[in-house]
Amino acid sequence: MLLFVYMSLLVWGSMDIRAGFYMPVTCQVPTQQKVVALTFDDGPLPQFTPQVLDILQAHQVPAAFFCIGKNIPGNEGLLKRAHEEGHLIGNHSYSHHFWFDLFGAGRMLEELQQTDTNVQQVTGQRPLFFRPPYGVTNPNLSKAVRKGGYFPLGWNIRSLDTVIKEEGALLERITGKLQPGSIILLHDSAAVTVQVLPALITYLHNNGYTIERIDKLLNKPAYA
Repeated sequence: MLLFVYMSLLVWGSMDIRAGFYMPVTCQVPTQQKVVALTFDDGPLPQFTPQVLDILQAHQVPAAFFCIGKNIPGNEGLLKRAHEEGHLIGNHSYSHHFWFDLFGAGRMLEELQQTDTNVQQVTGQRPLFFRPPYGVTNPNLSKAVRKGGYFPLGWNIRSLDTVIKEEGALLERITGKLQPGSIILLHDSAAVTVQVLPALITYLHNNGYTIERIDKLLNKPAYA
């Protein structure tokens, strides 16, 4: 029974990024002010990233894009546009491999550094913000993050926009969990995200929320 409890604790600590079990991960901004941060994972991708950027530009809203390194070659223009339009560029590993969390610390660090190189070649700056693939943490990742000097960022609102396909249900899920200082996880790889984003921004503004870049809210440097 003790072994079962111990193993369950380890699994929970790995799978729930908000647990901070293996390393401290910021998942919400400590504030009572009605401010939130929008974050997008898995780009840059030609199908949906341009539409997301168009919406953000139309509403004059900043965001953070956690990029997969292998998606940057061929999409350098999208990355450059996101950066030049004032959005934070973060690191989301190079491969986003399904078994990424089983890699050794050295291989994990190599992936992060490879993504850094791809980002730096386009923007001239090396990202400091890092979001773990799938939100999974473990001792190896903790070691790689410390050695690379990254600032790990999670979320307190997981939109599930890669699963939920109906715009109304997605908007209800996000707004139902909304709190001051919320960090909202979205993906610039889903059609429903593009569909819901204008309504989400309008809802936030109509309910007194300001949308800020996450590095500004946390007073942390975005780049090395």
